[in-house]
Amino acid sequence: MEILYKCCCGLDVHKKFVVACLLMIDDNGEEIRQVRRFQTDTAELLRLLDWLVTAGCEAVAMESTGVYWKPVYNLLEGGPMELLVVNAQSIKGLPGRKTDVQDAEWIAELLQHGLVQGSFIPSRFQRDLRDLTRARTTLVQERAGVVNRLQKVLEDANIKLAGVATDVLGVSGRAMLEALVAGQTDPQQLAELAKGRMRKKMAQLRQALAGRFGPHHRFLISEHLSHIDFLDESIERLSQEIAERLRPFEEELQLLDTIPGVNRQTAEELAAEVGLDMSRFPTGHHLASWAAMCPGHHESGGKRYSGKTRKGNRWLKLTLTEAAHGASHTKNTYLSSQFHRLVGRRGKKRALVAVAHSILVIAYYVLKRRQPYQDLGSNYFDELHRQTLQRNLIHRLEKLGYKVTLQTLAPAA
Repeated sequence: MEILYKCCCGLDVHKKFVVACLLMIDDNGEEIRQVRRFQTDTAELLRLLDWLVTAGCEAVAMESTGVYWKPVYNLLEGGPMELLVVNAQSIKGLPGRKTDVQDAEWIAELLQHGLVQGSFIPSRFQRDLRDLTRARTTLVQERAGVVNRLQKVLEDANIKLAGVATDVLGVSGRAMLEALVAGQTDPQQLAELAKGRMRKKMAQLRQALAGRFGPHHRFLISEHLSHIDFLDESIERLSQEIAERLRPFEEELQLLDTIPGVNRQTAEELAAEVGLDMSRFPTGHHLASWAAMCPGHHESGGKRYSGKTRKGNRWLKLTLTEAAHGASHTKNTYLSSQFHRLVGRRGKKRALVAVAHSILVIAYYVLKRRQPYQDLGSNYFDELHRQTLQRNLIHRLEKLGYKVTLQTLAPAA
């Protein structure tokens, strides 16, 4: 096979150490192979970099093993060699030949002949932004877990506030919870703390707040409320830091915000996970394939088998699925129409994935063309297949025993 790199290196990365295999071709065409082991602290990784630079290494490849590749990549990123992070699934070694040294040698051999393809690694700015948005998402999920535990305590105390109030931590619900913690247990007094539209449910609130609220319930509710307040403050600080870093890209974020289901937070997460420069993806469908938000290929013997989506960026999938859920509840939009068109025959989960795919493709063209989203309308699919829809509806009415006559209405003035 053709040799693309006369001097390259394969790295087998672990938590505490890195095994490096350097392959070199001398002037006589003979292969020289050097294997060394380095620790993963900063001083040792800098020694690895010096070793590669001195040897004249042209390219380095490593597996994307958890988060252990990141410190190695961060320090080698400034070197003169090409740096590739490769999907571990595509460079598996042969069974029965599994040692750290053999793994490094195998990666180096594949790299030498150009048989590996590097994964997309975003810029340092985008990687830092990802850390911030993912930390915020984790805290939001943790907050939801604490709210669920708080509701379990209320159920144990026979307080049915969640059955009346849509949000137990809204203005009215929070005031009632703080009153319970302060020692107030009279349902009438607690119900009087309702604000706004909640006052229309006074009778229901009095019934819901008549429970058996004990001292240990009071202590647990107090702890959960304190935890929620702490998480709210952390989330707010993270949101401010993210907004400050994305301040130069305000125009792009506003363009993304024009897509149904996409709000400011979703736009920030898309900017972190995908980036705002779409030149790296030839088309929107290439972006969807990279994000694993499209059907997979599994064909053999002329038969197509399961087309389940591949495992991709779980943070991006979560963001897009939440956006699709929001878009499915909008009125008179193309995305809502797409969801309701699919949910009946494909199920809710598949319909949401399809809408999420559409949102990602829309985001690609919105950013590439730098134009706000123009909705196709809720009747797009009906107009696309007008004759087919007309024939099917007539057929259904005729099966019910009706004789159908069509008459075209004049357009409204």
